[in-house]
Amino acid sequence: MRRVESLPNAEAEAATMSLKFVSTLMDRLNGLGEWIAPLGLRVLLAWEFYESGLEKLHGENWFAELAGKFPPPFSLLGPDVNWALATWLELLGSLALLFGLGTRFFAVALSVLTVVAIAAVHWPAEWSTLAELWQGYSITDHGFGNYKLPLIYLVMLLPLILQGAGRASLDHLLWRHLRSSAPGRSLNPRGTPRLLPE
Repeated sequence: MRRVESLPNAEAEAATMSLKFVSTLMDRLNGLGEWIAPLGLRVLLAWEFYESGLEKLHGENWFAELAGKFPPPFSLLGPDVNWALATWLELLGSLALLFGLGTRFFAVALSVLTVVAIAAVHWPAEWSTLAELWQGYSITDHGFGNYKLPLIYLVMLLPLILQGAGRASLDHLLWRHLRSSAPGRSLNPRGTPRLLPE
């Protein structure tokens, strides 16, 4: 009789232990994610934007061919100014992302650059149905645009804008230093300023 009564207790204890194990595992993965996930995004994006900036730095300015395709206020600037802005933002922004310095600022700036690139270069010239627009979601351009890769960049930049550079960054080190030197500041557990109450 005792064995039968202790069975539900043993099952409850096993379920509790399983729940604790899963909870501990998830906490550790979340902690690891604060280091690795943003770092992975930053490294990949830094490489892609650095390659693009380097190509512009050593290449010929072809922005004159895009006259009238840049959205405002970039349409008010000449092709040489836009070329220089794009080149240096990609080069400096890629280094900033790599080291995690000013990450949110550069992620926003590179997002704007990417949206301008989609509008001026990658968006289909003409489309009348969603099916035609969808044909532009590709890496190669067969006359339908090729906005897939820049759209992927935008999606990758979004977590860096919303959550910052993560723990493996100069941003995190700077905020930790600020938090220790100004204990009255309102900072969240990641060590960044609180924008909204948690």
